[in-house]
Amino acid sequence: MNNPLRAAIQRHVEARRFLRMGGPLPGATALEIGCGRGVGVEVILDVFGAAAVDAFDLDPRMVAMAQRRLSSRGATVRLWTGDAAAIHAPDAAYDAVFDFGIIHHVPQWRDVLAEVHRVLKPGGLLYAEEPLAGVLNLPLMHRLFAHPVDDRFDAVEFRYALRASGLVPLREEQLLHTIFWFVASKPATAQPDAAPDGGSPSLPLQPVPVLALGASVD
Repeated sequence: MNNPLRAAIQRHVEARRFLRMGGPLPGATALEIGCGRGVGVEVILDVFGAAAVDAFDLDPRMVAMAQRRLSSRGATVRLWTGDAAAIHAPDAAYDAVFDFGIIHHVPQWRDVLAEVHRVLKPGGLLYAEEPLAGVLNLPLMHRLFAHPVDDRFDAVEFRYALRASGLVPLREEQLLHTIFWFVASKPATAQPDAAPDGGSPSLPLQPVPVLALGASVD
């Protein structure tokens, strides 16, 4: 996925959609999970207006490529090799976290959402773009890409996993049940950890605005 076409889509399609859904981030400190060769970091700085971006990737070769690409950015960028299911960052460190199609690569993807919740500041935002299980489970996809095959999510499962991690879905858009975009927030006030009877957490179940491709966002 590290090619000019992917970079163009990330900058001109995904970034604009995220801006429409969640707004810019002037002066923010942001984190990108799975940064690849660093295109997303440039987008977060240049398009969203973040003041500083931390980013990591599981592949040290990608981190090295990102370091070369972003060398002129100086202290505004910090890069490291790391795991999205165990983020090497303190609690409540970031105003926003960006996921440009990385979470579906992680077998224990719910752990990633829990980590995102941990490192977000209260009121912070998650911008997530992911393919859906129906696409990932196509035989052609299995032949072309090395994705995990078990416990893949659709939009409903991802939405409930967000809530289970303590994040609140705010906006959602889908493209023909193939790809979806979410913006979710970490509540500014603490949410209850468990139901009064000791059962499952009491989570908000209000509907999330869902928009088809091309729909406008007020």
